[in-house]
Amino acid sequence: MQDFDTDVVIVGAGPTGLMLAGELRLAGIRTVVLERLTEPMKQSRALGFSARTIEEFGQRGLLPQFGDMGVIPFGHFGGLPLDYTIVPGGNFGVRGVPQAFTEAVLARWATGLGAEVRRGWELTGLTAEDDGAEAEFATQDGPRRLRAAYVVGCDGARSAVRTLAGIDFPGYDATIEMLMADVADSGLRLRPTGELGATGMVVVLPVGPNATRVVVFERGAGVRPSTEPPTFDEVADALQRVTGEDIHGATPLWISYFTDASRQAGEYRRGRVFLAGDAAHIHMPIGAQGISAGLGDAVNLGWKLAAEIHGHAPSGLLDTYHTERHPVAARILANTLAQRTLYLGGDQMEPMRAVFAELLAYEEVQKLLVGMVTGLDIHYEVGEGDHRLLGRRLPDAELTGDFGTDGRASTFGFLHAGRGLVLDLSDDEKLRAAAEPWTDRVDVVTTASRPQGVLADVGAALVRPDGYIAWIGSGGSEAAGLQDALTRWFGRPDQGH
Repeated sequence: MQDFDTDVVIVGAGPTGLMLAGELRLAGIRTVVLERLTEPMKQSRALGFSARTIEEFGQRGLLPQFGDMGVIPFGHFGGLPLDYTIVPGGNFGVRGVPQAFTEAVLARWATGLGAEVRRGWELTGLTAEDDGAEAEFATQDGPRRLRAAYVVGCDGARSAVRTLAGIDFPGYDATIEMLMADVADSGLRLRPTGELGATGMVVVLPVGPNATRVVVFERGAGVRPSTEPPTFDEVADALQRVTGEDIHGATPLWISYFTDASRQAGEYRRGRVFLAGDAAHIHMPIGAQGISAGLGDAVNLGWKLAAEIHGHAPSGLLDTYHTERHPVAARILANTLAQRTLYLGGDQMEPMRAVFAELLAYEEVQKLLVGMVTGLDIHYEVGEGDHRLLGRRLPDAELTGDFGTDGRASTFGFLHAGRGLVLDLSDDEKLRAAAEPWTDRVDVVTTASRPQGVLADVGAALVRPDGYIAWIGSGGSEAAGLQDALTRWFGRPDQGH
């Protein structure tokens, strides 16, 4: 099956699929995104994204396209107040950026790089063999078939890719339901982190000029026996029972719901088929963790898939997508289920809330919870070494050197191209010579002086395209260690095409 129509077929044009398309195009991979919906969604279930995603967008130069966006410094964990600025770069999320806007930014970026997006294509069949994959689609012009080296399912919680590939999706069924409506002229006061009462909980958020989002949980209501959205009267009735407030006369703009169903795919990869985003994991939406996890999946998978297609991926690189990202989502499922129980568990949870409140007096506990929810503490196993930054994200730092007219640049700026990065922070000629055979896939940057802050004790570093540090040298000539790390993550220099 070597006569491919494209290198990668991505099913689903949500944030995850579009981010992955852009990542692949940065590496020159032929990419087609197929989407069942004929038009982009105008409504937005997600409002914002997490601190780690802000960094990932910064590493690709995308942040300016979001304009003047604010962040929420204070949030909660299971309803208990938490100052997210306790960790550097920490915040509860970006303030009020609709998912539709995020999708539009990513679509312009991906298509501008050459990705193709086709709408009105619904996946109906999938066959994957050792040498490629074939996907069948129903379109307005009749059935279509595409052959590709790989297929990635970014097609949501009811993923057709996951189902057709036969990948299990174990987890927990919904036990509670939260009704949601975007409303004009509601007259409600804002309650952005939620307000708990005897009969339930309500969240009220701004979503635009004169518009608010109302989310209502009514204790004891259970889960409706339907996958259809509730009526506006059902939302307004529930709000009135929980708070006594009446919005029946307001203007509904959009109505939806969500549950606490939590599931995770048993495999993120089966041969030539991959899953990412909601196709791989679903959970109760708290703290923008869902959209951020999906975008993190895309950034992790893109460069690895590109390396495999270009022929220079080391053995087992594609398998690290599952081993690295599966634990990340498992941790999200665990913390969202814990937060649900703390926040919505009723009076019987008061002792647990009291214990958590005492624990939050300790700074290390606060840092642990903030790192968990924001994704800022994600750690990958990358090899030997005990430096605190090894396997963790590269911090953004100002660099001094001959980089441009003002002689200054940031570490994130050197990741815009989606390539690997060797940071020579000690002006080590032997280290640069060691990296030279890999410069077709890795950029080498030498600074005039070491940066201040968290990188002050780093003499050299190898950074993967997803922004995670794969090797650290303390200074001096450590060429052999760098070459071992380059081979582990970027293959032998004589591989590829």
